[in-house]
Amino acid sequence: MTSLEAATGTDTDPGAGADARARQALDTVRTCVDLFGAVGAIVLGTVAVMAATGHQATAFMWVRGAVLFLAVFLLRHYLRRAGAGDAKAFDRLRTLSAVSPIAVIGVDLVPGLCPAWYAVLQGLSALALVGVALLTRGAALRAAFPAAK
Repeated sequence: MTSLEAATGTDTDPGAGADARARQALDTVRTCVDLFGAVGAIVLGTVAVMAATGHQATAFMWVRGAVLFLAVFLLRHYLRRAGAGDAKAFDRLRTLSAVSPIAVIGVDLVPGLCPAWYAVLQGLSALALVGVALLTRGAALRAAFPAAK
C-alpha cells in the first residue's frame, strides 16, 4: 500500500499530514479535470445544437471538441494511477496539463479558425487545466512524487 492510499490525516505517522495534503491536492486536481470535461461536454453539445439548427459547425469544431472531451478520460486515467502512487502517470498528468492549455489557447488565437464563442468556451476549459498544472507543481504533490521532475 502506498503512502497516498494510506493517507487518512489521523494516522500517528509523521508523514500522515503530508499524505493528507497530497490526497487533498489530488482531489482538487480531480475536480479541475472534471470541470475540463464538463466544459468539453458543453462545447460538444453546443456544436450539436448549432449543427441541428443549421448554423455553422465545421469539421474542425467537431473533431477538436471531441478530442478535448476524450482527453478527459486520459487525464482521469493518469490521475487514478497517480493516486495509487505511480510517479510516471503523475509526470504524464503534469506534462499534459501544462502543454494542453498552451496548445488550446494558441489554436484559438488563429484568426478565422473558429467562432468567438467556441474559442471562449475552449479557453475556459483550458483554465481548468491551468489549475491542474499549478496543483501538480505544488509542494504537497512534489513531496508525494519526488521522482517526478
